[in-house]
Amino acid sequence: MSLPLVGISLGDVSGIGPEVTASALALPKLRKVLVPVVFGDGPTLERFPVFRRYARVTPEALGRVDGPTVVEVTRLAEKDRTPGRPSKAGGRAQYAYVTAAIEAMRAGHVDALCTAPVSKEQISRAGIPFMGHTEVLADAFGVDVLMMMDGPRVRIALATNHVPVAQLPKLLTVEGLTAQLKLLSRSLEPVVGRRPRIAVLGLNPHAGEGGLLGREEVEVIGPAIRKARAAKVDAYGPVPADGLFARPDEIAGRYDAVLAMYHDQGLIPAKALDFERTVNVTLGLPMPRTSPDHGTAYAIAGKGQASCVPMVEALLKAAQLAGAGARGARRGPRRPSRGR
Repeated sequence: MSLPLVGISLGDVSGIGPEVTASALALPKLRKVLVPVVFGDGPTLERFPVFRRYARVTPEALGRVDGPTVVEVTRLAEKDRTPGRPSKAGGRAQYAYVTAAIEAMRAGHVDALCTAPVSKEQISRAGIPFMGHTEVLADAFGVDVLMMMDGPRVRIALATNHVPVAQLPKLLTVEGLTAQLKLLSRSLEPVVGRRPRIAVLGLNPHAGEGGLLGREEVEVIGPAIRKARAAKVDAYGPVPADGLFARPDEIAGRYDAVLAMYHDQGLIPAKALDFERTVNVTLGLPMPRTSPDHGTAYAIAGKGQASCVPMVEALLKAAQLAGAGARGARRGPRRPSRGR
């Protein structure tokens, strides 16, 4: 069986993305499980010996490749690709790598996508509205998606992503949570080999204390769980977040995944439990997308201090999901795209 083609967007060239990508792809264990197709900056990639052996094409000339390939999206000036010194041109470039990789996904030129870290701030400063990879991918494919932190001890999906906390009560709805629980269940069923058991967290302290500390559990989260269970989803809750994560070693024995209500509620325990090996997975796309669970780390970029372990784990997960042949389970319900 041929190895999966994994597209890799290089991220911010002034961050640690280029170096951790190069270090990861130099490892023999990765060469055995995937064929990399790297979307990035030509001069930046030329600094690393591993990429000098790759075939080179432009995005326009990219077809179905048969070996490691660099897709040269930009050729930035040296001042715009200096480690630790982000630039406006670099902000535009990192977005261009993502969009070029997405076009390759749509054309069927790659089987999965792994994204190196970008800077939302730098992309926005370059004049491009950008809330995150997850949102861009959802719009590009016109599907509802779910962000999940897939770690060795726990999987944590997010009901909401990059939004202000003040907006959470309006964003959480019975219909939305029910659809997310269905998506999470059908996405994980091929992975765990049965209907997954899902813990649903409450929004408020102590899951609202029966309405004393907030009504969202009574009026939204509880009804969504009941509707999901009626649709054959093994969902349980609302569960108080502090109680669940206080005993992390017991989670895997009771639940296959957790649905958190907001970003930090899910990301803090995911990173605390295993920062290096936790992988960000986007569920609901027609093909897998993963990324390491860290940022651009400008302070250590170019100094040889960045660990490539998170990138290795993200690439291995992308290859595993691409090879699983479970695209139907990962595909979410279509919705109208916004301006694409």
